Amino acid sequence: MGIYANYVKRFLDFTFSLCGLIVLSPLLLLLLIIGAVAMKGNPVFLQERPGKMGKDGKEKIFKMVKFRTMSNQRDADGNLLPDEKRLNAYGRFLRASSCDELLELVNVLKGDMSIVGPRPLAVVYLPYYTEAERHRHDVRPGITGLAQVNGRNSLSWEQKFAFDLEYVRNVTFLMDVTIIFRTAAKVLVHEGIGQGESAPVSLHIERKDMNPKFR
Repeated sequence: MGIYANYVKRFLDFTFSLCGLIVLSPLLLLLLIIGAVAMKGNPVFLQERPGKMGKDGKEKIFKMVKFRTMSNQRDADGNLLPDEKRLNAYGRFLRASSCDELLELVNVLKGDMSIVGPRPLAVVYLPYYTEAERHRHDVRPGITGLAQVNGRNSLSWEQKFAFDLEYVRNVTFLMDVTIIFRTAAKVLVHEGIGQGESAPVSLHIERKDMNPKFR
């Protein structure tokens, strides 16, 4: 990786995420207030995700922050209701507009994530990557990435990982700018938006016969 990937990219991430949080602060505050009412509680969702691989060869686990799109409604036995019943109109708006992703700028500011990079997936998936696929964690995960602008949920896991690895091998300023503009265009036309982050079958289920390499 060159100078851009190793030094300039992080400087730009910090600068733009800080500016973004300042400029968007009125909107973020409004969404927090509306979300607290619509979700009847905490409007913020935290989930552990794997980040960039450290010198010890293990992925740093961080808490990714997003606006909550599903309520915590439960049945009489205390079990969470099905997703379709917990996804209210406010949650659908957040997903359709991609506003649920805005708080990830906090993760970018902290250095957990980048604006562009492979999307951080569930921690439970870690043992099911091939050795080659683990290299998607050679860079910080991103709010958007090459796979997201090339099909997102219409892609198989192998296709997604191929795009992730292509990005890792070819990180450039021009590629990042192109991905950002392509992402903005997709958000404007609601293409591939609001469908969640998983392929039709979760990775650990699809590869259940694989011998997991727990680390």
